[in-house]
Amino acid sequence: MDMKTLYLLVPMAPLVGAIIAGLFGKIIGRRGAHMVTILGVAIAFLGSLLIFQDVLAGNTYNGSVYTWLASGDVRLEIGFLIDRLTVLMMLVVTFVSLMVHIYTIGYMAEDPGYQRFFSYISLFTFSMLMLVMANNFLQLFFGWEAVGLVSYLLIGFWYTRETAIYANLKAFLVNRVGDFGFLLGIGLVLAYFGTLDYQQVFNNAMGMQGHMMTIFEGHSWSVLTVICILLFIGAMGKSAQFPLHVWLPDSMEGPTPISALIHAATMVTAGIFMVARMSPLFELSDTALSFVMVIGAITALFMGFLGVIQNDIKRVVAYSTLSQLGYMTVALGASAYSVAIFHLMTHAFFKALLFLAAGSVIMAMHHEQDIRNMGGLRKYLPITWITSLIGSLALIGMPFLSGFYSKDSIIEAVHASHLAGSGFAYFAVAAGVFVTAFYSFRMYFMVFHGKERFHNAHAQHNHTEEGDSHGHHHAPRETPWVVTMPLILLAIPSIVIGYLTMGPLVAGGWFGHAIHVNTVLHPAMEELVREFHGATAMALHGLTTLPFGLAVAGVATAYYLYLVRPDLPQAIRNRAGLIYTILEEKYGFDRFNDWFFAGGARLIGGRLWRWGDATIIDGWVVNGTARMVGWVAARTRQIQSGYLYHYAFAMIVGVALLATLFVHF
Repeated sequence: MDMKTLYLLVPMAPLVGAIIAGLFGKIIGRRGAHMVTILGVAIAFLGSLLIFQDVLAGNTYNGSVYTWLASGDVRLEIGFLIDRLTVLMMLVVTFVSLMVHIYTIGYMAEDPGYQRFFSYISLFTFSMLMLVMANNFLQLFFGWEAVGLVSYLLIGFWYTRETAIYANLKAFLVNRVGDFGFLLGIGLVLAYFGTLDYQQVFNNAMGMQGHMMTIFEGHSWSVLTVICILLFIGAMGKSAQFPLHVWLPDSMEGPTPISALIHAATMVTAGIFMVARMSPLFELSDTALSFVMVIGAITALFMGFLGVIQNDIKRVVAYSTLSQLGYMTVALGASAYSVAIFHLMTHAFFKALLFLAAGSVIMAMHHEQDIRNMGGLRKYLPITWITSLIGSLALIGMPFLSGFYSKDSIIEAVHASHLAGSGFAYFAVAAGVFVTAFYSFRMYFMVFHGKERFHNAHAQHNHTEEGDSHGHHHAPRETPWVVTMPLILLAIPSIVIGYLTMGPLVAGGWFGHAIHVNTVLHPAMEELVREFHGATAMALHGLTTLPFGLAVAGVATAYYLYLVRPDLPQAIRNRAGLIYTILEEKYGFDRFNDWFFAGGARLIGGRLWRWGDATIIDGWVVNGTARMVGWVAARTRQIQSGYLYHYAFAMIVGVALLATLFVHF
């Protein structure tokens, strides 16, 4: 098989699986649906491995598969760009997706929408692969919108729940805001560069540096800055950056497997991948880089604070995802693109692991999600417990674990950056370490340690959607192997992947030409590489650094507050009235959006209905014409009297009029 066929096979295999499971789900049944979709994703994963080896051997590819549309000199094509950045993303997407597919067999076993769910997640895998393999903006946009659509379908998967429908609509609308900016950015690329092909745009980017454009009278902007900021607004929507972050916590209404797939590993990282891919453009605009860095810093720190007060096990992990996406964005702003992608990869493994472990706990607890009703689960769920611990340690950046290498590299890169906003960003990512450690271990201690708090909760949950099949159970049981096996397979890279890949990915310039950095203007990466003396040395040195001290302090604080003195958090909450209210209200973003945007739309809609529909269309146009016809009819009716001399008189008048006209003209 030649490589071009293999490139096509990777995205097409999950698509075929999705079509079969979606359209013929009833015929092939549950077993058939999961077999065909898992086979499709497994083929994609194995194909990605083969392509990975081929790229390592030095073979890259950039070409179109077919031309979709040609207009004048502009050709819109579907094509693939296969380089080191692409293959890394392909491996992450297909591996995490494969784990999620296997896990779903156990998690969705009782669900009536089983085949539909498999069809959706397989379709999602296809969309994401099209996005990362694209070699032009058109296909990037296709994949971008397709993952948004599938995300919408999955968040609202349980469509009888009002909260799920609200959440998927919210995700869709917030993403539209970001995508509007993204589309404008792509439009400007086409307008100024005359092509949508990445390579041609990057080759001509240097020549565009001096070009200015006027948006508001009297203010001229660099074309490249405007393009970069607009493209990044797209990333803000997809990667849930402040202030377009509001959709991600609500998206936890979907089933847990998609939280792991979409909101941890793949879709939300599409924005990070896109900015890294656009590095030749972003490197030419310091303004855009500063903007990216500051937005990321705000997200990293302030979303972490919200994780501290959440009691829903999935929402804690969701806020942690927001915070980590902020870290990746900060790295992009510091021109440390390879570090951002490195953190994207390590984060994909340990965050998917944490979500799937949360799902395993939810299953064992019979769909209980409140961590206040858990505790002491360590002895009932040994595999879930140990994998959760590994995931949490990787997340807080424990030396030698995967998260440590990527997170510390981000903090170092920001420290070395000289851009406007780098001081604030350094403070945010350093303080974020303490916050992350605190809320991660708050959740971990409340779920797996301390006294058991679930016996009282079980009484109410005996008659939930699980039915009465479990009777009056007293102890949660470890989940079946289809659930625990993906946990173990994700825990392994969560431990080793950072140690193994830190050297080549970050220090060794592994990405080659896929990522472009102007080291003269942005020396952060060079300083990072200069300081790097091997993964082991970095981990040992990490034990003496500020981030490690902050992480340990965070864990110790969580331990003290939730295991030693569990009465204290309530006392602190009572004292911190205003701060707690602000966090509880999520800084008021949801309330403001509901009041201003949703309320404004309803107000305009109401006025348009009252004045436009009721008054003008119904009142004047429809009823007005009816009244007019009635009035004319009433007048003409009076002429029809039935008297012969009236008609004769009318005829004489008519003839006289006609004769007058005839003579006159």
